[in-house]
Amino acid sequence: MSCTRSSSLVGIALVCAAGVLLPVTRASFAASPVAPTIDKRYLIEEEPEGAADVIAVRKNAKDQQDVLIVGRIGGKKNPWIRGVAAFPIVDRSLQSCDEKGHNCPNPWDYCCSTNLPKSMVLVMFVDDQGVVVKKDARELLGVKELDTVVVQGKARRDKAGNVVIVASKLHVLTGQEVTR
Repeated sequence: MSCTRSSSLVGIALVCAAGVLLPVTRASFAASPVAPTIDKRYLIEEEPEGAADVIAVRKNAKDQQDVLIVGRIGGKKNPWIRGVAAFPIVDRSLQSCDEKGHNCPNPWDYCCSTNLPKSMVLVMFVDDQGVVVKKDARELLGVKELDTVVVQGKARRDKAGNVVIVASKLHVLTGQEVTR
């Protein structure tokens, strides 16, 4: 099984772990570009301090714990879920395929990385009522593949150890480092 295929299964498992019923199929992952109409209610203007990396949150976060997490958008050939503000983020310790010097058309899928499933989480944005926002994340937040983002939300952990971040806010880093 290729790492892209196995990471897709992890994403589906993570959606289930969050207790959110989403119709996640191959057709759900949209590849078409989306023109952003950014909703600033979901954005944090200033870079927040103290964000933990993905691997640390997966290891340490308790169910329903408030978290501030940092990672890069990717982990799948197409990280976008059609019509839903959700996407996976990958720990910054992993290198994308282009950073490893590979000529890859989709370097954000991290197909060259080992241990990808344990180095990523699904981020799902919810509205004030706790309902998943039904708008493409690229349009809602103005994000793209390999953006480094800081996400504020709650960790949801299932009995199998899967973690989903139910997000309320996001900050896109202009550089690759986050302030600690």
